[in-house]
Amino acid sequence: MDPRDFDRLVDDAMRVIPPRFRPRLRNLVFVVEPEPPRPGLLGLYEGRPLTLRSSFEPVAFPDRITIFQGPHERMARNEAELRQLVEETVWHEVAHYFGLDEQQVQRAERARARAFARRRRL
Repeated sequence: MDPRDFDRLVDDAMRVIPPRFRPRLRNLVFVVEPEPPRPGLLGLYEGRPLTLRSSFEPVAFPDRITIFQGPHERMARNEAELRQLVEETVWHEVAHYFGLDEQQVQRAERARARAFARRRRL
């Protein structure tokens, strides 16, 4: 996939973030890179989670969420699956920005998947 098209997928994936959380995504940049620094990564959050910040801290460099195009394309069998995988990765990395550790993110992902399955059955 053309890198610009993949960038658009990442931009579109922001809609999976509930609207009430989007205004709190401040001082955060999303970057797309072709490949991760180590195998097994789809995305990477780098920064200080929101829960660990203080209003008394000076302005800092933006936190960074990197989405890796290559592994997503290799894992997805079609464009719909690619879109879903990118959405899940964006959601996962944003959860880290909000201070969830890996176990908490995994629990939240399972709850989100159950809620999504319930909505699809209705």
